[in-house]
Amino acid sequence: MDLPRVQLTAGMHRIDAQVAQTPDQRSIGLMFRKDMPHHEGMLFVFERPSGLCFWMKNTLLPLTAAFVADDGTIVNLADMKPQTTDTHCASKPVRYVLEMNQGWFAKRGFKAGSKLGGAPFDKRN
Repeated sequence: MDLPRVQLTAGMHRIDAQVAQTPDQRSIGLMFRKDMPHHEGMLFVFERPSGLCFWMKNTLLPLTAAFVADDGTIVNLADMKPQTTDTHCASKPVRYVLEMNQGWFAKRGFKAGSKLGGAPFDKRN
């Protein structure tokens, strides 16, 4: 899919994120992709905060999902195994989920309470 992109920041790190904002875009997400550059991810955008849950059916890459509040604060992180139907849920209602290659957040010291920056989060501060 040719999705719009947004530049996000995590401390001094830049993330080039594809934006999945329609129901169809969100339902496909990163399914069937065989690789993703280390500085890229996918930002899922929902209309309003809710108790979001994700799974990995038909997703070939090991990913980490960051469940993110409106102000860019990471609420919780979930490592997700490829091609599974285990659910991974936000610990409280959120509007955003950022999927990155598994280990990206941990290698850079990001955890619950860390902040992300960029257009979707900056305008809500």
